[in-house]
Amino acid sequence: MGTSNRQTYYQDKNVHNVNKLRELLNSFPRFSKDFFRGIEQTASASTRIGYAYDIRTFFRFLLYANPSLNQNMDNITLETLNSLEPVDIEEYLEYLKLYTYDGKDYKNDERGIHRKLASLRKFFLYYQKRELLTNNPTTVVDMPKLHDREIIRLNSGEVEELLDLVENAGNKLNGRKKTFYEQNKLRNIAIFTLFLGTGIRVSECVGLDIEDIDFRDNRIRIMRKGGKEEYVYFGEEVREALKNYIDISREHIKPLPGHEHALFYSIQKRRISVQAVENLVTEYASQITSFKHITPHKLRSTYGTSLYRETNDIYLVADVLGHNDVNTTKKHYAALDDDKKRSAATAVTLRK
Repeated sequence: MGTSNRQTYYQDKNVHNVNKLRELLNSFPRFSKDFFRGIEQTASASTRIGYAYDIRTFFRFLLYANPSLNQNMDNITLETLNSLEPVDIEEYLEYLKLYTYDGKDYKNDERGIHRKLASLRKFFLYYQKRELLTNNPTTVVDMPKLHDREIIRLNSGEVEELLDLVENAGNKLNGRKKTFYEQNKLRNIAIFTLFLGTGIRVSECVGLDIEDIDFRDNRIRIMRKGGKEEYVYFGEEVREALKNYIDISREHIKPLPGHEHALFYSIQKRRISVQAVENLVTEYASQITSFKHITPHKLRSTYGTSLYRETNDIYLVADVLGHNDVNTTKKHYAALDDDKKRSAATAVTLRK
């Protein structure tokens, strides 16, 4: 992001993803690489990697179900796909529920199966449109039904408890644990406050550079999914947390070469990773509630819920959270409207 020549987190990540995709495709049948080249203009490298994992699982199923292929992906051809029937796709969906590969067990829930069938449909459709396949059994098989899931989020009391814990956990620690806590205290407060005060994604958080913070207008510059650059505004609590971290803690960190611009650092003085932030959130949130499994995405849902309750503006929530389709937001927060309907049952008294 920005106009400087520095290599950003997103540029580094894209290079990594391109190399990862090439590595995956090395083991694929030769014809299948055309599909990934064909969708390059409309799908990011990370999205194509997702497709690659899904299509690889399908290829592995074909090897499992067809001994004549001799466990060799190179033996899978367009003729192989053209010979498949709807029942073969149905068998694949059943296979996905529980299968073993290379000595390890894998399971897929309804969402995992739904996504893999959607990927397979896109894969078949690519060759069908180019008249390389005359048969497409994936369109005959119904997509698995997806059941709505309750939004897991923190309530206002739990949010206060969580922030208090991040601020004061050191009071119960000693020795190296206390030293480690104090070294990262202001960073952790800034990260949690940023999540709960803006609703940004974990990838957007770790991708922040120091140059992306604008205290004049109280906003941060982030890169959304698909490479869209946006500004997200923050309030005074977020401003204070970020200022304290930057002016007091970050100022004294000497980062490793190549990480000089990162906003948040790990203990190794590198840009903090997505996994490290996820572990951090789990560590603290599990002390607040054992009933809810809280992740950075659940903190995002917590912010979205609070914003919707305060504004009752679903379009604002969709815009701030970076949802491309407001219907996604409506579906996600429909339960909050149910809460209002439920309260209406007791709002009117028939007899005094």
